[in-house]
Amino acid sequence: MDKKINVALLGFGNVGSGTYTAFKENCELISKKVGAEVVIKKILVRNIANARRVDAPAELFTTDFNEILNDADIQIVAELMGGIEPATEYMLKSLAAGKHVVSANKAALANALPKFNEAAKAAGCMLRYEAAVCGAIPVMGAISRALTGNEITKVSGIVNGTTNYILTRMAAEGAPYADVLADAQALGFAEADPTGDVEGFDAANKLSLLTAACFGVYIHPDDIDRTGITGVTMDDLKAAEAADCKIKLIASSEIKDGKVCASVKPIQVPAESFLGRCGSEFNAVQIDCNMAGPIFLQGKGAGPEPTGSAVAGDIIEIAQAIVNGTASKQPETAIL
Repeated sequence: MDKKINVALLGFGNVGSGTYTAFKENCELISKKVGAEVVIKKILVRNIANARRVDAPAELFTTDFNEILNDADIQIVAELMGGIEPATEYMLKSLAAGKHVVSANKAALANALPKFNEAAKAAGCMLRYEAAVCGAIPVMGAISRALTGNEITKVSGIVNGTTNYILTRMAAEGAPYADVLADAQALGFAEADPTGDVEGFDAANKLSLLTAACFGVYIHPDDIDRTGITGVTMDDLKAAEAADCKIKLIASSEIKDGKVCASVKPIQVPAESFLGRCGSEFNAVQIDCNMAGPIFLQGKGAGPEPTGSAVAGDIIEIAQAIVNGTASKQPETAIL
């Protein structure tokens, strides 16, 4: 193919390497869908000498963000670094330079979503972040495109796989919290410092993005009523079982008396309900609509390949719009 769409990846950890793998293994299929060759031209890393889980040509790597920012041939920047800074700075500079942005970074996006949307609109660029909410589960696409003919009244779900894994194991085996957490860390489901997951910060970031998409209202994660799972006891789990329920960390936003109310907290849900049946490290989201009724989405909410596939999907959508000449005319993911 003569036409080429150049992409830069910021970060080459689990998500960055998963994204690279998706394009490497599916390059012919992706090119056919886009109508152009989609090429990973540069990859920003902190240290070129570091060992990596996926091999890539040495000439792709750089430690200088300006090498990407000042390259007019790079049309799409995928920010996959994590953390609020310098990710926020890099995304805003990329948009200002006329580059479309894809991100899997729920913390940076949720912390300043209006600023990102304003920057994208001012630059006539697309901003997409499917992977930031539930990994491979296409919840943002469902809300912003497939369900736009509906009034959404509530969104609720299990959006953090670490806490779901811990609560599932504790309930099923009667295993102590500390032991299950250690297993989750050994399996890579939990970070060395699990505070962001177990105290509900990760879920609050994701709920902020979901709330904006569903209701057009931005709620900063710090303003979301949040309780983690560290206070859940075996007695709580046994009481839930006696009531034919499960305890899950539920992120929920709904309209009450004309206002959007958002919360993240461990609550009892019926054991045989959609959310009650979602176990281990899986995520599940229920979207209540006035026309379509309840919509149920479940799948892998994390991991290199699932999350990388969601990033790839956003890149492909933007690449298709570039080829069709409609990239500057696309609606925002969330209208605020």
